Amino acid sequence: MNTKSSTPQRRTKPATRKPESKPEPNPALDLAQGLGHTFRNPHLLELALTHRSLSYETNPESLADPRSDNEQLEFLGDAILGLVIAESLYRRFPGSREGELTRLRASIVSRRHLGEMALRLDLGSRLLLGRGEERSGGRTKPALLSNALEAVIAALYLDAGLPTAAAFIDRHILAPALPSLQLALDPASTFSGAVGDHKSALQEHLQAAGLGQPQYILTGQSGPDHQKRFRVEVRVHQPSDPAGDSTTALASAEGTTKKEAQQEAARLALTQITGQIASRPARQPKPTGDSHAHSHSHSDDLSDTPT
Repeated sequence: MNTKSSTPQRRTKPATRKPESKPEPNPALDLAQGLGHTFRNPHLLELALTHRSLSYETNPESLADPRSDNEQLEFLGDAILGLVIAESLYRRFPGSREGELTRLRASIVSRRHLGEMALRLDLGSRLLLGRGEERSGGRTKPALLSNALEAVIAALYLDAGLPTAAAFIDRHILAPALPSLQLALDPASTFSGAVGDHKSALQEHLQAAGLGQPQYILTGQSGPDHQKRFRVEVRVHQPSDPAGDSTTALASAEGTTKKEAQQEAARLALTQITGQIASRPARQPKPTGDSHAHSHSHSDDLSDTPT
Protein backbone atom coordinates (compact mmCIF):
# COMPACT_ATOMS: atom_id res chain seq x y z
CA MET A 1 0.00 0.00 0.00
CA ASN A 2 1.45 3.34 -1.12
CA THR A 3 1.42 6.08 1.39
CA LYS A 4 1.30 9.69 0.30
CA SER A 5 3.59 12.06 2.07
CA SER A 6 1.76 14.66 4.06
CA THR A 7 4.61 17.10 3.54
CA PRO A 8 3.40 19.78 1.14
CA GLN A 9 5.42 20.17 -2.03
CA ARG A 10 7.09 23.51 -2.54
CA ARG A 11 6.36 25.15 -5.81
CA THR A 12 9.30 26.92 -7.31
CA LYS A 13 8.50 30.24 -8.89
CA PRO A 14 9.74 30.65 -12.41
CA ALA A 15 12.73 32.90 -12.60
CA THR A 16 11.70 36.40 -13.56
CA ARG A 17 13.74 38.18 -16.13
CA LYS A 18 14.78 41.65 -15.32
CA PRO A 19 13.68 44.08 -17.98
CA GLU A 20 16.53 44.94 -20.27
CA SER A 21 17.69 48.47 -19.75
CA LYS A 22 17.40 50.58 -22.85
CA PRO A 23 20.61 52.23 -23.98
CA GLU A 24 20.87 55.92 -23.33
CA PRO A 25 20.09 57.98 -26.44
CA ASN A 26 23.17 59.25 -28.19
CA PRO A 27 22.33 62.37 -30.26
CA ALA A 28 25.73 62.42 -31.95
CA LEU A 29 25.53 58.76 -32.95
CA ASP A 30 21.98 59.20 -34.27
CA LEU A 31 23.06 62.18 -36.35
CA ALA A 32 26.15 60.40 -37.70
CA GLN A 33 23.96 57.54 -38.91
CA GLY A 34 21.63 60.03 -40.57
CA LEU A 35 24.57 61.73 -42.28
CA GLY A 36 25.91 58.42 -43.52
CA HIS A 37 29.39 59.14 -42.15
CA THR A 38 31.25 57.10 -39.53
CA PHE A 39 33.36 59.47 -37.48
CA ARG A 40 36.86 58.38 -36.60
CA ASN A 41 36.64 60.90 -33.77
CA PRO A 42 33.01 60.87 -32.53
CA HIS A 43 33.84 63.55 -29.97
CA LEU A 44 34.00 66.10 -32.78
CA LEU A 45 30.34 65.61 -33.65
CA GLU A 46 29.30 65.62 -29.99
CA LEU A 47 31.17 68.88 -29.53
CA ALA A 48 29.47 70.34 -32.62
CA LEU A 49 26.10 69.75 -30.94
CA THR A 50 27.11 71.19 -27.56
CA HIS A 51 25.74 74.65 -26.83
CA ARG A 52 27.48 76.96 -24.38
CA SER A 53 24.45 76.92 -22.08
CA LEU A 54 25.19 73.29 -21.15
CA SER A 55 28.64 74.15 -19.82
CA TYR A 56 27.23 77.17 -18.04
CA GLU A 57 24.82 75.01 -16.03
CA THR A 58 26.71 71.75 -15.60
CA ASN A 59 30.34 72.83 -15.36
CA PRO A 60 30.81 76.61 -15.01
CA GLU A 61 34.57 76.18 -14.63
CA SER A 62 34.79 74.91 -18.18
CA LEU A 63 33.48 78.21 -19.56
CA ALA A 64 37.03 79.51 -19.53
CA ASP A 65 37.97 76.73 -21.96
CA PRO A 66 36.81 77.61 -25.51
CA ARG A 67 37.02 73.93 -26.42
CA SER A 68 34.08 73.00 -24.17
CA ASP A 69 31.34 74.00 -26.66
CA ASN A 70 30.72 74.34 -30.40
CA GLU A 71 31.67 78.01 -30.89
CA GLN A 72 35.17 77.32 -32.23
CA LEU A 73 33.79 74.74 -34.64
CA GLU A 74 31.12 77.21 -35.71
CA PHE A 75 33.87 79.73 -36.58
CA LEU A 76 35.71 77.17 -38.70
CA GLY A 77 32.56 75.83 -40.33
CA ASP A 78 31.47 79.32 -41.37
CA ALA A 79 34.73 79.78 -43.31
CA ILE A 80 34.47 76.34 -44.96
CA LEU A 81 30.85 76.94 -45.92
CA GLY A 82 31.68 80.30 -47.52
CA LEU A 83 34.52 78.79 -49.54
CA VAL A 84 32.53 75.80 -50.80
CA ILE A 85 29.47 77.86 -51.73
CA ALA A 86 31.59 80.49 -53.50
CA GLU A 87 33.39 77.87 -55.59
CA SER A 88 30.17 76.02 -56.40
CA LEU A 89 28.39 79.19 -57.55
CA TYR A 90 31.44 80.16 -59.61
CA ARG A 91 31.37 76.81 -61.41
CA ARG A 92 27.57 76.49 -61.78
CA PHE A 93 26.88 80.03 -63.02
CA PRO A 94 29.85 81.12 -65.18
CA GLY A 95 27.71 83.79 -66.85
CA SER A 96 26.95 85.66 -63.62
CA ARG A 97 28.83 88.71 -62.47
CA GLU A 98 30.42 89.23 -59.08
CA GLY A 99 27.52 91.24 -57.69
CA GLU A 100 24.99 88.53 -58.55
CA LEU A 101 27.16 85.75 -57.12
CA THR A 102 27.77 87.73 -53.94
CA ARG A 103 24.04 88.21 -53.36
CA LEU A 104 23.32 84.54 -54.04
CA ARG A 105 26.01 83.43 -51.63
CA ALA A 106 24.72 85.80 -48.93
CA SER A 107 21.26 84.26 -49.19
CA ILE A 108 22.52 80.68 -49.08
CA VAL A 109 24.68 81.23 -45.99
CA SER A 110 22.05 83.39 -44.26
CA ARG A 111 20.83 82.45 -40.81
CA ARG A 112 17.33 81.90 -42.16
CA HIS A 113 18.35 79.42 -44.85
CA LEU A 114 20.82 77.55 -42.64
CA GLY A 115 18.24 77.36 -39.86
CA GLU A 116 15.71 75.80 -42.23
CA MET A 117 18.27 73.29 -43.51
CA ALA A 118 19.16 72.39 -39.90
CA LEU A 119 15.48 71.71 -39.22
CA ARG A 120 15.37 69.35 -42.20
CA LEU A 121 18.25 67.42 -40.63
CA ASP A 122 16.47 67.45 -37.25
CA LEU A 123 19.47 69.06 -35.57
CA GLY A 124 17.22 70.73 -33.01
CA SER A 125 16.29 67.48 -31.27
CA ARG A 126 19.97 66.53 -31.04
CA LEU A 127 21.38 69.72 -29.56
CA LEU A 128 22.97 69.44 -26.12
CA LEU A 129 21.47 72.39 -24.26
CA GLY A 130 21.23 73.70 -20.73
CA ARG A 131 17.82 73.52 -19.08
CA GLY A 132 17.26 77.27 -19.33
CA GLU A 133 17.95 77.31 -23.06
CA GLU A 134 15.77 74.24 -23.46
CA ARG A 135 12.82 75.92 -21.73
CA SER A 136 13.20 79.05 -23.86
CA GLY A 137 12.74 77.08 -27.09
CA GLY A 138 16.40 76.79 -28.01
CA ARG A 139 15.82 73.74 -30.18
CA THR A 140 13.90 75.80 -32.72
CA LYS A 141 15.90 79.06 -32.61
CA PRO A 142 17.33 79.83 -36.07
CA ALA A 143 20.53 81.24 -34.56
CA LEU A 144 21.30 78.09 -32.55
CA LEU A 145 20.37 75.82 -35.43
CA SER A 146 22.45 77.66 -38.02
CA ASN A 147 25.44 77.81 -35.64
CA ALA A 148 25.18 74.08 -34.96
CA LEU A 149 25.00 73.34 -38.69
CA GLU A 150 28.21 75.27 -39.28
CA ALA A 151 29.82 73.38 -36.39
CA VAL A 152 28.78 70.06 -37.96
CA ILE A 153 30.43 71.15 -41.22
CA ALA A 154 33.66 71.81 -39.31
CA ALA A 155 33.42 68.44 -37.56
CA LEU A 156 33.11 66.69 -40.92
CA TYR A 157 36.06 68.66 -42.28
CA LEU A 158 38.33 67.89 -39.32
CA ASP A 159 37.34 64.22 -39.31
CA ALA A 160 37.41 63.41 -43.02
CA GLY A 161 38.70 66.40 -44.98
CA LEU A 162 37.30 69.01 -47.35
CA PRO A 163 35.73 66.64 -49.95
CA THR A 164 33.45 65.10 -47.30
CA ALA A 165 32.47 68.49 -45.91
CA ALA A 166 31.89 69.86 -49.42
CA ALA A 167 29.67 66.89 -50.36
CA PHE A 168 27.57 67.52 -47.24
CA ILE A 169 27.23 71.22 -48.07
CA ASP A 170 26.29 70.52 -51.67
CA ARG A 171 23.64 67.95 -50.74
CA HIS A 172 22.07 69.51 -47.65
CA ILE A 173 22.56 73.28 -48.10
CA LEU A 174 23.10 74.18 -51.75
CA ALA A 175 20.93 71.63 -53.58
CA PRO A 176 17.66 72.65 -51.83
CA ALA A 177 18.26 76.27 -52.93
CA LEU A 178 19.02 75.52 -56.60
CA PRO A 179 15.45 75.97 -57.92
CA SER A 180 15.36 79.50 -56.49
CA LEU A 181 18.85 80.23 -57.80
CA GLN A 182 17.99 79.15 -61.31
CA LEU A 183 14.75 81.08 -61.27
CA ALA A 184 16.41 84.21 -59.88
CA LEU A 185 19.09 84.18 -62.57
CA ASP A 186 16.74 83.47 -65.47
CA PRO A 187 16.44 86.65 -67.60
CA ALA A 188 12.75 85.99 -68.22
CA SER A 189 11.96 85.53 -64.53
CA THR A 190 10.35 88.17 -62.34
CA PHE A 191 11.37 86.48 -59.08
CA SER A 192 12.66 88.97 -56.51
CA GLY A 193 12.51 86.92 -53.30
CA ALA A 194 15.27 85.54 -51.11
CA VAL A 195 17.05 82.38 -52.19
CA GLY A 196 15.55 79.44 -50.34
CA ASP A 197 12.14 81.11 -50.00
CA HIS A 198 10.54 78.56 -52.30
CA LYS A 199 6.97 79.59 -51.51
CA SER A 200 7.57 83.18 -52.65
CA ALA A 201 9.45 81.99 -55.73
CA LEU A 202 6.64 79.64 -56.73
CA GLN A 203 3.96 82.25 -56.09
CA GLU A 204 5.70 84.91 -58.20
CA HIS A 205 6.34 82.45 -61.01
CA LEU A 206 2.73 81.23 -61.11
CA GLN A 207 1.31 84.75 -60.95
CA ALA A 208 3.59 85.87 -63.78
CA ALA A 209 2.23 82.96 -65.82
CA GLY A 210 -1.36 84.02 -65.04
CA LEU A 211 -2.09 80.99 -62.89
CA GLY A 212 -2.88 82.80 -59.64
CA GLN A 213 -1.72 81.88 -56.16
CA PRO A 214 -0.76 78.35 -55.18
CA GLN A 215 -2.85 76.57 -52.57
CA TYR A 216 -1.28 74.51 -49.78
CA ILE A 217 -3.51 71.68 -48.58
CA LEU A 218 -2.77 69.69 -45.42
CA THR A 219 -3.35 66.09 -46.51
CA GLY A 220 -2.09 64.13 -43.51
CA GLN A 221 -0.45 64.01 -40.09
CA SER A 222 1.50 61.26 -38.39
CA GLY A 223 3.58 60.59 -35.29
CA PRO A 224 3.19 61.44 -31.59
CA ASP A 225 2.62 65.01 -30.45
CA HIS A 226 6.30 65.66 -29.77
CA GLN A 227 7.37 64.26 -33.15
CA LYS A 228 4.59 65.27 -35.52
CA ARG A 229 5.04 65.06 -39.24
CA PHE A 230 2.80 66.92 -41.66
CA ARG A 231 2.11 66.17 -45.33
CA VAL A 232 1.18 69.10 -47.54
CA GLU A 233 0.16 69.22 -51.20
CA VAL A 234 0.58 72.35 -53.31
CA ARG A 235 -2.07 72.88 -55.98
CA VAL A 236 -2.80 75.51 -58.61
CA HIS A 237 -6.01 76.42 -60.47
CA GLN A 238 -6.34 75.06 -63.98
CA PRO A 239 -6.32 77.91 -66.51
CA SER A 240 -8.96 76.08 -68.59
CA ASP A 241 -11.49 76.37 -65.73
CA PRO A 242 -12.93 79.94 -65.61
CA ALA A 243 -14.80 79.19 -62.38
CA GLY A 244 -11.57 78.25 -60.66
CA ASP A 245 -13.02 75.09 -59.14
CA SER A 246 -10.55 72.66 -60.71
CA THR A 247 -7.01 72.48 -59.40
CA THR A 248 -3.90 70.55 -60.38
CA ALA A 249 -1.48 69.06 -57.86
CA LEU A 250 2.08 70.24 -58.45
CA ALA A 251 3.90 68.41 -55.65
CA SER A 252 3.55 67.10 -52.12
CA ALA A 253 6.03 66.84 -49.25
CA GLU A 254 6.40 66.12 -45.55
CA GLY A 255 7.95 68.15 -42.74
CA THR A 256 8.16 68.43 -38.98
CA THR A 257 6.06 71.61 -39.21
CA LYS A 258 3.39 72.75 -41.67
CA LYS A 259 5.66 75.58 -42.72
CA GLU A 260 8.54 73.22 -43.47
CA ALA A 261 6.27 70.90 -45.45
CA GLN A 262 4.92 73.84 -47.48
CA GLN A 263 8.43 75.06 -48.30
CA GLU A 264 9.51 71.57 -49.36
CA ALA A 265 6.41 71.10 -51.53
CA ALA A 266 7.07 74.47 -53.17
CA ARG A 267 10.70 73.49 -53.74
CA LEU A 268 9.69 70.25 -55.46
CA ALA A 269 7.21 72.13 -57.63
CA LEU A 270 9.88 74.66 -58.57
CA THR A 271 12.30 71.85 -59.40
CA GLN A 272 9.88 70.62 -62.05
CA ILE A 273 9.05 74.10 -63.33
CA THR A 274 12.68 75.20 -63.59
CA GLY A 275 13.89 71.97 -65.17
CA GLN A 276 13.94 73.65 -68.57
CA ILE A 277 15.79 76.64 -67.15
CA ALA A 278 18.50 74.37 -65.75
CA SER A 279 19.00 72.70 -69.16
CA ARG A 280 19.49 75.97 -71.03
CA PRO A 281 23.01 77.09 -72.02
CA ALA A 282 24.74 79.25 -69.44
CA ARG A 283 23.98 82.94 -69.67
CA GLN A 284 26.56 85.18 -71.24
CA PRO A 285 27.80 88.04 -69.04
CA LYS A 286 25.92 91.27 -69.49
CA PRO A 287 27.93 94.00 -71.22
CA THR A 288 27.12 96.51 -68.50
CA GLY A 289 28.11 96.61 -64.83
CA ASP A 290 26.38 95.24 -61.75
CA SER A 291 23.82 98.03 -61.78
CA HIS A 292 21.64 95.86 -64.05
CA ALA A 293 21.79 92.77 -61.85
CA HIS A 294 18.59 91.46 -60.31
CA SER A 295 17.80 92.75 -56.85
CA HIS A 296 17.18 90.13 -54.14
CA SER A 297 15.53 90.57 -50.75
CA HIS A 298 17.35 89.04 -47.78
CA SER A 299 14.58 89.49 -45.24
CA ASP A 300 14.50 86.72 -42.64
CA ASP A 301 10.71 87.04 -42.32
CA LEU A 302 8.66 84.50 -44.24
CA SER A 303 4.96 84.95 -44.78
CA ASP A 304 3.27 81.66 -43.95
CA THR A 305 -0.02 80.89 -45.63
CA PRO A 306 -2.25 79.27 -43.00
CA THR A 307 -3.59 75.81 -43.74
